[in-house]
Amino acid sequence: MAKARALERRRRSVRNIRKITRTMELISTARFKRAMDRALAASAYTQRLTNVLRHLVQTGIEIRHPLMQPHGEMRNAIVLVLTSNRGLCGGFNSGVLRLAVSHLRSLQSKLERTRVEVSGKRGISAFKYRRIPIDERFTHFDARPQFEDVEKLAVRYWEAFAKGEVDQVDVVYTRFESASRQYPVVETLLPLSKLDAEEENGPLHAVEYEYLPSPESILEEIVPTAYKMRLFRCFLESAAAEQIARMVAMKSATENADTMLANLSIAYNRARQTQITSEILEIVSGAEALEKQ
Repeated sequence: MAKARALERRRRSVRNIRKITRTMELISTARFKRAMDRALAASAYTQRLTNVLRHLVQTGIEIRHPLMQPHGEMRNAIVLVLTSNRGLCGGFNSGVLRLAVSHLRSLQSKLERTRVEVSGKRGISAFKYRRIPIDERFTHFDARPQFEDVEKLAVRYWEAFAKGEVDQVDVVYTRFESASRQYPVVETLLPLSKLDAEEENGPLHAVEYEYLPSPESILEEIVPTAYKMRLFRCFLESAAAEQIARMVAMKSATENADTMLANLSIAYNRARQTQITSEILEIVSGAEALEKQ
């Protein structure tokens, strides 16, 4: 009976774990839907801003903005790594950290100083384990990053870049393309040297715009906004990718728990059947012994 009891304890334990993983899967599914909607909206808004910049370029004006002018000599850089505060999300953090460490070593071999800033408790723990010094730590960016918090970070980078204290700002995060495709990337935030918005319906629409009061004044407003939204989009896509990674991991864990429960139930039934058969044989043997007496 000891074996059957042990199997029953294991079944009860696996059943409890399955309840937890199933609940986390449902929570992650709900959070992923909200995070995906925010990420797609921010991506569409950023693309629109970049399209407006490209239309401004077509007007013939020369775009000269401090955020878009690369410095002559690259000496200092900032690498911002976006990870999660919680685990149980598959290979979400490990993929970002591998790329971040590789990129960091590449920059350190070329530049005089590279500052490391990490968002997320998992990333902070990983860099501490690797004994890589961290200059700034952020743990308040969670599943729903707020634009106000990201804007403060963006303004700090902007001011450091304008003063010449920093020559390049890179963000290492997990890009969210669709529910079936997410991958870690390194995106250069500063300088804004590339207008990489996707063209709508092929080439840009041949539409003439009237810019009031002037294209230059509009440019002064759009470039900082596009820069801030670009950083905000990185945080939103990372949050959406984290939720879908956790959802997939918890779904896989729930399915594994179901398989284990099925196997344990078969083993328990066999052990119980063997025990019952043994008890019946003992009773029959005892009855026969009493009859012979």
